[in-house]
Amino acid sequence: MAGTSGFSVSGYGPERSTWARLAARDSLARRLDWPLLFSAIALSLLGSLLVWSATRNRTVLNHGDPYYFLFRHLLNTGIGFALMIATIWLGHRTLRGAVPVLYGLSVLLVILVLTPLGATINGAHAWIVIGGGFSLQPSEFVKITIILGMAMMLAARVDAGDQLHPDHRTVAKALGLAVVPMAIVMLMPDLGSVMVMAVIVLGVLLASGASNRWVFGLVGAGVVGAIAVAALGVLDEYQINRFAAFANPELDPAGVGYNTNQARIAIGSGGLTGTGLFKGSQTTGQFVPEQQTDFVFTVAGEELGFVGAGLILLLLGVVLWRACRIARETTELYGTVVAAGIIAWFAFQSFENIGMTLGIMPVAGLPLPFVSYGGTSMFAVWIAVGLLQSIRVQRPMSA
Repeated sequence: MAGTSGFSVSGYGPERSTWARLAARDSLARRLDWPLLFSAIALSLLGSLLVWSATRNRTVLNHGDPYYFLFRHLLNTGIGFALMIATIWLGHRTLRGAVPVLYGLSVLLVILVLTPLGATINGAHAWIVIGGGFSLQPSEFVKITIILGMAMMLAARVDAGDQLHPDHRTVAKALGLAVVPMAIVMLMPDLGSVMVMAVIVLGVLLASGASNRWVFGLVGAGVVGAIAVAALGVLDEYQINRFAAFANPELDPAGVGYNTNQARIAIGSGGLTGTGLFKGSQTTGQFVPEQQTDFVFTVAGEELGFVGAGLILLLLGVVLWRACRIARETTELYGTVVAAGIIAWFAFQSFENIGMTLGIMPVAGLPLPFVSYGGTSMFAVWIAVGLLQSIRVQRPMSA
């Protein structure tokens, strides 16, 4: 029977409560991937504690305020969460149409880094200082636009039903789209970001169904390119030293090998349950450089032990697991490719960051997703979560 107001949307009359609507099968709340969301939130909140522990005694960095980095990390997380909501609201399909504009803006920003507006931080000329203690690292946004741009090109004719797989010409155009910003980032030089972008490109190609000849060809080209980069002296001295220290951990332990040696000492001293938050001797004594950013995992290893470090790995594993499920369940190639690019990004960057603290990967200056301090990196990973949620939200629900 019709209500007196005459209002009804999708079968919901005024007598239906808000909670009933939220519980409805086609509601946004039901479509969101909650394990993914909760794991990302938990990582960011855990990261805030680790960043706080790493910086509360570093008066030179925190300007005499022990809560300086804690508040800023929480602020970055809040802004990132808002960006995720905005991404879900816009939708990955809407952003598909905006790819040319987003791509152009990201390329412009990385070009600006090479101008006098660019700044060098921790040896990498990869930043734009925008004042008020804030800076921007455009290469983080390039990761997103490469994923969206390549996905748009590779999936266009397949989703339209014209092809079963991307043809060679389409793949070549998609690679050209990725190469331009990667080459600019390499000029900074920001080798770590280029490594992540290269893995993203491989992940996108594999998910798109492109010919394996492209994948094998890119791997071979990557090997040749790495040799050429080393031979031509493109890398800065500090980057060469990092690889030398990785190849020989005993090389100059008080110099180029200092970071990794102190990182392993910090993690090794944590044992099973750790020394306790704020009680790590390596962290309190400020022996590990850049502990709030690149080496934040050492704080977890020392103060929370194997249990705390394992929890971070578990939460990252849940994020990747849910992303894989989203990629598998979507019915459009575009969504699958976008999700695959994000999976490749998160998986490699997490492995590289944690691996360099353990000495099994060279130091590359990459943050740990959701955990490390850094505004641009935090914004980028939460936008990526928004893309994953949008893919899940907009997919057809099964009967």
